[in-house]
Amino acid sequence: MGSLLGLAFIAFIPILFTVVVMTVFSWPAKRALPLAWVLSVVIAFGVWRMDAQHVFGFSIFGVLKALDVLIIIFGAILILNTLKKSGAMATINNGFMDVTKDRRIQAIIIGWMFGSFIEGAAGFGTPAALAGPLLVGLGFPPLAAALVALIFDSTSVSFGAVGTPIFGAMSTLAGNLPQDQAVVEGFKLALSQWTALLHSVVGIFVPLLGIAMMTRFFGKERSIKPALEVAPFAIFAGLSFVVPYYLIAWFLGPELPSLVGALIGLPIVIVAAKKGFLVPKTTWDFPAKSEWQEDWKSVVDTGDVGEAKMSLVKAWVPYALIALILVVTRVPSLGLKGFLASQKLVIPNILGIQGLDYGLMYLYLPGTVPFILVALLTHVMHGMNGEQIKAAWSDSFKQITGAAIALFFGVAMVQLMLKSGTNGAGLDSMMTIMAQGVAEIAGQAYPFVAPLIGVLGAFMSGSNTVSNILFASLQFETAEILNMSPLLIVALQVIGGAIGNMICVNNVVAVCATVGTIGAEGKLIRRNAIPMIIYTLIVAVIAAVLIYSGFDPFPL
Repeated sequence: MGSLLGLAFIAFIPILFTVVVMTVFSWPAKRALPLAWVLSVVIAFGVWRMDAQHVFGFSIFGVLKALDVLIIIFGAILILNTLKKSGAMATINNGFMDVTKDRRIQAIIIGWMFGSFIEGAAGFGTPAALAGPLLVGLGFPPLAAALVALIFDSTSVSFGAVGTPIFGAMSTLAGNLPQDQAVVEGFKLALSQWTALLHSVVGIFVPLLGIAMMTRFFGKERSIKPALEVAPFAIFAGLSFVVPYYLIAWFLGPELPSLVGALIGLPIVIVAAKKGFLVPKTTWDFPAKSEWQEDWKSVVDTGDVGEAKMSLVKAWVPYALIALILVVTRVPSLGLKGFLASQKLVIPNILGIQGLDYGLMYLYLPGTVPFILVALLTHVMHGMNGEQIKAAWSDSFKQITGAAIALFFGVAMVQLMLKSGTNGAGLDSMMTIMAQGVAEIAGQAYPFVAPLIGVLGAFMSGSNTVSNILFASLQFETAEILNMSPLLIVALQVIGGAIGNMICVNNVVAVCATVGTIGAEGKLIRRNAIPMIIYTLIVAVIAAVLIYSGFDPFPL
């Protein structure tokens, strides 16, 4: 096995390089992934002895596949920036102010429920960056706001930005699955179902876990006892989100679980809080500001949460439209799904490679319908002026630049590794060789390794989507080698990538910047590693029991 492990290590060099430069040297993904792709090209030429036509053909195919994800990201960012510029986001934020004075309930409503909704609609680190400042505006210590917002932005992440992480995983699994559209669609639905099921088991208790961390590190008592007092309400809030989330994933697939699950759960939890249902008799608060530790506070002026300039109903209309359009266009029996999915721009036989075809479903991608469509409608509905519209679009293009570079080169690298079985050295593809090496080292303990690989991908890239793009195919192939369910192992990858959101460098830096706790990033990562490990371990144990019993929900 020495030669196999040696080849596996060589194939792993681009990914290892990415991990090291991003975690040790704090390189951004847009700088790390282009160089990682260059390394994969060098290895393809030098060790796998591939020809230039195939090296660059497969890379170009990867760049085109990245367009699918990029359009979704752009649409998600555009709708968020549109609502910010129109003043709708300030109205939505201020609508939460008068529901309750109990900090534990406020954290659950804003961090868990509203954060999950924003994750479902926008994703890409926006929930913590939005929920954090809002909690600060309510009087939370900034570091506490950052901690709890990051912990709560986890269960919803696998279906964030209308299912982008699942689409990211599927974009790299094309070479692993049979060339049968029905099988591919079936696998995507099953992946959504089992990802949601495993997430939901732990998700019920995530609000309680987040509040326990908050009261332990930021309460007068430095204890989890105040969290236990609010446990009935916290578990109720967990159920209010994960029950519709799970049912939507099971019946409709990956686009809607987080968005509509939170849209259903949010009013339920708000009404329950207003009515005092399961709310503790005593109201809990943080220590007086004079007693706050220095690192709890903002080191810069973060401003206020903004002014409400329109009615709450009017502010929520764009999100309601997004949810409605997604439902109408995703339910097959309504007839629109088939029509929209059939509208394709096809580039056949890329660089003359027979069968290497790319198809862009330009109307079926959520980035265009509904996101860009609703953004255009919002310009009119909210009476935005030319300056506001221009700012929303230009800000969105600026924000997408870094993600575009990272995604183009990241997906190009993965597609090259996936398809490198076409070579002059007579070797299996780089991804297969890596999978064989990982299988040899991990063996039957692999269900406990799989989610940690997902966590690692999110930690280094700042994205569940990028984590899935980097590792979903590796996880699939390793599962096949070990005779384990590829579906369950890939689901563990997707879930691990979501859990990694709690500690990923990009999100921690972003939320610290928005609440003004710059310099406390290391402390947040160390503390949030606790719920991250708990979440990962529980999910891995459940999946391991299923896998060891020989269960496979989607045999291929």
